[in-house]
Amino acid sequence: MPYTLEVNGQRQVADVPGDTPLLWVLRDTLGMTGTKFGCGIAQCGACTVHVDGNPVRSCVLPVASVGKRKVTTIEAVNGTDSGKRIQEAWLAVDVVQCGYCQSGQIMSAAALLQRNPAPTDADIDAAMSGNICRCATYLRIRAAIKQAATGRIETTQAIPHGTAGGAQ
Repeated sequence: MPYTLEVNGQRQVADVPGDTPLLWVLRDTLGMTGTKFGCGIAQCGACTVHVDGNPVRSCVLPVASVGKRKVTTIEAVNGTDSGKRIQEAWLAVDVVQCGYCQSGQIMSAAALLQRNPAPTDADIDAAMSGNICRCATYLRIRAAIKQAATGRIETTQAIPHGTAGGAQ
C-alpha cells in the first residue's frame, strides 16, 4: 500500500507494507542512507530520527504509524538552529571516531536542545542514555552538546577519544 510521508520538508511516497519499519523506508525506498541500522530492537540509537521534533527509533516504528507527522533525518537536521549548532560543535570537539553511531547521536542531541536549550550534565546524560557509542566518545559528545547549547563553538583537543564515562 502506498504511504505518503513528509520527510525533510518534502512529500515522499513509499509503496511498502504498513509494518515496514521507517528505517527501511528511509534507507531502501527513499535512498536516505544517513540513518543507520544498529540493533533492530531500539536499543542502540543509531537509527534515531525526529518525528514531529521528537527523537524516535526508526528501526521499530512501522511506516503505517507515521501518518501525517513530519519526519526529519540527519540529512536535514541542520535546517534547525539546534541541529546546525550540534553539527558545528561535533566537528569542533572532534567527536567522531568510527562515526557509525553519529547520525543517531546528533539527532538525539538536536532534539534535546530543541526542548531544553540549557541542559545540565544530568539532562544530557538522560537524553543521550539510549545512544550507544562503541568507541566510547561520551565525554566528547557531552562537551559538544554543552558547546552547542551555549553557542560558543571552539576546538577542543583536551578530551581523548575512547574515554569511557559520561552520557552512557
